[in-house]
Amino acid sequence: MILHKAHHLKGEVTIPGDKSISHRAVMLGSLAQGTTLVTNFLQGADCLSTIDCFSRMGIAIEKTPGQILIHGKGLHGLRKPDGILDAGNSGTTTRLISGILAAQPFETTLTGDASIRRRPMRRIMEPLSMMGADITSINANDCAPLHIKGAPLHGIHYHSKVASAQVKSAVLLAGLYADGITKVTEPTVSRNHSEIMLRCFGAKVQTEDTTVTLSPDPALYCQEVCVPGDISSAAYFIAAGLLVPGAEVLIQNVGINPTRAGILKVAREMGGDITYLNVRQEGEPMADLLVRNSALHGITIEGAIIPTLIDELPIINIMASCAKGTTIIRDAAELKVKESNRIDVMVNHLSAMGCDITGTEDGMIINGGKSLHGTLIDSHMDHRIAMSFAIAALIADGETEILGSDVVTISYPDFYEDLHRLTH
Repeated sequence: MILHKAHHLKGEVTIPGDKSISHRAVMLGSLAQGTTLVTNFLQGADCLSTIDCFSRMGIAIEKTPGQILIHGKGLHGLRKPDGILDAGNSGTTTRLISGILAAQPFETTLTGDASIRRRPMRRIMEPLSMMGADITSINANDCAPLHIKGAPLHGIHYHSKVASAQVKSAVLLAGLYADGITKVTEPTVSRNHSEIMLRCFGAKVQTEDTTVTLSPDPALYCQEVCVPGDISSAAYFIAAGLLVPGAEVLIQNVGINPTRAGILKVAREMGGDITYLNVRQEGEPMADLLVRNSALHGITIEGAIIPTLIDELPIINIMASCAKGTTIIRDAAELKVKESNRIDVMVNHLSAMGCDITGTEDGMIINGGKSLHGTLIDSHMDHRIAMSFAIAALIADGETEILGSDVVTISYPDFYEDLHRLTH
């Protein structure tokens, strides 16, 4: 994919459904009694991997454009799959489904693509084992493929070392099957989509400060789930609207859950002109976002806000490269174990475009305000890297080529089409 500097960016865009919520809707719809309707479902590769895994465990799932029907069989209705379950590139699928598989009356092998087979799974293996799960890394490297032998589980109070929605969700999903109350305490609050959706489906979930408490063995009932637009996908158009001279873009139906909306807080703190319109609540809070070109300035991003924008940090790097002054990002070591080492990749590629950026152990220091120029970008098959540099290309002189650009299909199949429409 070759991109050039944009001289125009105006219009409206409706981004695809939230990836995190789409995953969870499939999982809980499969464990609920009755038929669950999910509208605005993200039919990207990651979420289709979740559908495939549950389909192979006996759940009938009908796909039509923009929505799915899940014919759930109740909490104890899954059957042993034929062969290995493949999560593809999806860390969410791999970690969350492990919590469910840990309690099933059968054995399962769970794997994924080369990226997944390098990502750390000890963080979910440890608490699930504390609950009584029999879960092992086949290659003894704390990564997938995992062998999971279902076992009776007991409730625990797990104090997570990291603020991770995937860890929290794996434990809570296992807790549905436990013989007692399950609690998870995090250092800071991670995204809470699982808690919201568990309550909607009938589970007893309480939240106090950074601790979530789940009562076991609920009756889960089918629901109608309206998936808001994914704020992680909206982030690229937020950045484009702020950075392209004269830009004005309306991004419709965006999820603004406070545990995910750190990008909006950061953008406004940097001087971004973002107006909330049509704010409403449909299970999850959502709004339309009107974004206008703005003069940004550097800030420090650290601490409790990091879990609310961890996936958006690559595009925040692009914003910071154009901001006046210095932006410092700390407490983001988690970037090293995403689809790629996002600290190294962002530092290397932004440096090649002319940005003054230095990597640290847990983040970056960016001295903004220098003009960027096009270069060759390797996506490292990381969808967030590819989309971030597609936005960087809009403000860079010359030509930017992105290798592995098609990886965006993981979360946003129509990304380039939407970007082209707004810039032409």
